[in-house]
Amino acid sequence: MSDRSNGVAPEVLALPLTFDAAVEGFADWLGKLGYATATVREKVRFVTALANWMKARDLSVADLDERRVGAAVKHRGASSGNRRRALLHFLEFLRDRRVVAPLEIPDDRSPSAQLEERYARYLLDDRGLVEATVVNYRGFARRFLAERFGRRPTDLTKLAPRHATDFLLRHLRTMSPKRGQLMGCALRSFLRFSFLKAMTTVDLSLAVPTVRQYSKASVPRYLAQEDVERVLATCDLATAVGQRDHAVLLLLARLALRASEVVKLELGDLRWRAGELVVRGKSEVHDRLPLPKEVGEALALFLSQTRAACSSRRVFLRLRAPVRGFASAAAVSTIVKRAIDRSGLRPPLRGAHLFRHSLATHMIQRGATMAEIGQVLRHRSVNTTEQYAKVDFEGLRGVSLPWPGTGGGR
Repeated sequence: MSDRSNGVAPEVLALPLTFDAAVEGFADWLGKLGYATATVREKVRFVTALANWMKARDLSVADLDERRVGAAVKHRGASSGNRRRALLHFLEFLRDRRVVAPLEIPDDRSPSAQLEERYARYLLDDRGLVEATVVNYRGFARRFLAERFGRRPTDLTKLAPRHATDFLLRHLRTMSPKRGQLMGCALRSFLRFSFLKAMTTVDLSLAVPTVRQYSKASVPRYLAQEDVERVLATCDLATAVGQRDHAVLLLLARLALRASEVVKLELGDLRWRAGELVVRGKSEVHDRLPLPKEVGEALALFLSQTRAACSSRRVFLRLRAPVRGFASAAAVSTIVKRAIDRSGLRPPLRGAHLFRHSLATHMIQRGATMAEIGQVLRHRSVNTTEQYAKVDFEGLRGVSLPWPGTGGGR
């Protein structure tokens, strides 16, 4: 008896794919993603059982979807996490090959959702913001609209200055000043967008108060030069993990790359003949940096002995299946934290930016100018670089006045 009841005409290949061919292709795909032979064998066994279950119901490969995966798992009599994951992985493979219809995500066409989408497109196309910033700004705008209008129609003409002020002040009690600054910027941006697009008659962004944060009130946290070398020495270059992590840490320590820049580094960005690499920085700005011999040797060792053959052009990949580029900058921060833990050091800051602060601090201690530090760190504003002037304690002692003693003048 046929189970064809979803009424959806799937998007299929010009030539139908048999179950045998699909299973064979799935096994080959898993192998290229770096899965162990035993894991591939187990996944193929689950998928073969699925194929037999579907054949018995007169279903083809193109009929597979999440609902039938659930039914097949339930048919086995006991829920198996490994089986379900294997079948969903098989479904991912089939969708990647356009054998089955893509996953249908409900299209939220509510006025509020459409407004969010317009705002996101404005940030990307008109303002040129990076995707991560757009996600943050959009989230704050969604929160503001939800709290202001709830289930009622979203009518921006009914907004008043106090609505923006009250929203920000209410949430500032539960977040850090830096997070509050981000929320204020996002709210100001959304309200300015609403005014520019004639959805409000008054520019309500002027009503959003400024969140005060004294950015230069504290001294940047950093590691002493000998501690940086101590962290780098924790990488075991006889192992694949050690070779990869050593290359990552050297990019942070010697070139002051940001974690996101390490993640986005591609094979074509390594220009060996020119002795330089291309850094994909903030706002899609590409910079060229000289490739020091030490960093180049670490990258060459990793690429020649450790990096798996993969269709991804990213330099750094997961070492465990599925072998793909790092999902986010958090992967680089994790590498840093583990290396610091192995070193036995306990700095208050343990993220990837610690190396960036450390390099800038070492440069100023050796007499580098603010302009030189800003050039190495690729700062777009000298105000960003000025924070490192405070770490030159010896220089500060030379220009500071003595503290008045007892009975001294005021």
